[in-house]
This record gives sequence, C-alpha cells and structure tokens, in this order.
Amino acid sequence: MSTRLRNALSAALIALSCLLVPLGALAAWAVYGLADTGRWVTAMAPLAADPAVQGAVADTLDDGIMDQVGARLDTGPAAPAPAAVRPFVREAVRSFTRTEAFRTAWDTGNRTVHGAVLGALRDERRGPVTVDLAPVTAQVKRRLTEDHVPMAARIPVAHTEVSVLRAAELERLRKGYDVLDVAGFWLPVSAAALAAAGIAVAACRRRAVGATALGTALGGAFLLLAVVIGRRLTLADLPEAAHRPAAGAVYDALTQTLRTVSWLLIAGGLAVALLCRLTEYLARRRRACAGPAADPAREPTRARA
Repeated sequence: MSTRLRNALSAALIALSCLLVPLGALAAWAVYGLADTGRWVTAMAPLAADPAVQGAVADTLDDGIMDQVGARLDTGPAAPAPAAVRPFVREAVRSFTRTEAFRTAWDTGNRTVHGAVLGALRDERRGPVTVDLAPVTAQVKRRLTEDHVPMAARIPVAHTEVSVLRAAELERLRKGYDVLDVAGFWLPVSAAALAAAGIAVAACRRRAVGATALGTALGGAFLLLAVVIGRRLTLADLPEAAHRPAAGAVYDALTQTLRTVSWLLIAGGLAVALLCRLTEYLARRRRACAGPAADPAREPTRARA
C-alpha cells in the first residue's frame, strides 16, 4: 500500500473516531450516570440546600396542601378560611425545607421517583409514572401541629398520586433508552478501535497520534458546548420563569460529570498532542546533530616535506 493511500485511510479512520468521542461520552453518561439510582441520588443530594430548589419545592408543596385544605376543611362560622391558614402553611413549608428531615425526604423522594421512572423504562408498563406525596405532607402537618397552627391537625394526609411522567412521554423515552443502552457501550468501544486502526495504518504514527489527540480535544470542546447550549434551551422551554434558577441548579448537578469529562478530553488531548509535537522536534534535532561525518579519505593530502 502506498504512503499516500495509507495516510488517507488513517485520516478517515481518525476523523470518524474523533466524531464518535463526544457521542460516545454523551451516551455513556446517559446510560451509566443518569440510569444509576445511587449516582442520581448522590448528584441530587446537594440541591436540598440550594435556596432556589427549596423555594420551588416549597411552592409546590404549599399549593398541593392548600388544595387539599380548601377541599376538605369544614365550612362554618368556627372554621377559618383557607386564605387565613395559607400564611401559616407557607411558613411551615419553607421552614421544613431548611431542616434535616427535608434533606432525608429529598433523598428518599429522588430515589423513589428515579426508581419508578427507571422501572417503567425497562419494562413494558403502560400508563403514566406516578409517586405518592403523602409522606411529605405528613411531615409538614406534624410541623404545623407542633407550632400550634389553628386547624393544622385537620389537614388531610391523602395518598395523592402525582404524575411525574405521562404515558406518551414514557413511550418516547423508552425507545430512546433502548438505543442509548446499546450506544452507551459500543460507541466508546468503536471510537477506541477506529483510533487504534487509524494510528496503525498511518505512515507516520507519531503524527497520527498527535492528530487523534487534537481531534479528541476538539470533540471534548464540542461536548462542552453542547452542554452549555442544552442548558439554555432547557431553561428557555420552562413555562414559569420563577422556577428557572431551581431548574438550572438541577441541570448543573446532573451534567457535572459530563462537564468534567469534557474538560478531561480537552486537557488530555492537548497534552498528548503537545507531547507528540515535542518528541518530533527533539527527533529532528537529534538527526540534525548526528549528520553525516566527514570522510577522511576525501580530505586533501598534505604535501610531504
């Protein structure tokens, strides 16, 4: 095989490998990061102390509790209006989000929701994915009762099923999850195999390694750019602007590993490319210093005295 053909084949294999790097990292992150309940709970745990997340959770709980209060409190001259109870409920809920009990409930809720969604994706379950908020409502009711809020003991703790994923969305996600389940393993393996093949057939393997490293760094940069653009698009699609800080905190927590991988690809690729360039420069200097020595036989003979 000619040198030109070898270099062309090497360039094509390396280019395809570098194209698969960000796609493989994204698929592996989705399958082995987001689909792992333990890692999900660990990533989401610090958000329990985030003020934006606490505010969003408090608003949701406040609305849910007040809906039940307005529907079930007895009406009459001795019964307070729901509007009179709401400030106490709001204060109790916000106070609850700053306690250790809330952090425990946050971890438990995330584990429950993630397990329910993951179980629905992996089997043929039909219908929406729902979770029960009764345990959280019970803790808020206990807090209100301890603070002697009027009518707090009469707040109903009903097993309210809250939908976290509609049936139509579940069907689309199930198809995407099946594709990612395969791509999360084979895309990184294919990228590594193509890179090794491209380096093996190259006429100059040092340059092929440098080109692969630069392409990997470029793939990491594209992956980081995709994370940034995805954040903006995700927040822009939210109907309520008040919840965007909380959604941004959640997005940042979930994509922390992906951003770390992006920076590692960039730094590692540039470091290897620089090392290849440096070794090539040193090799040229060594060859220049070890040039052809002068041939003594060709030196002019001195005239003999």
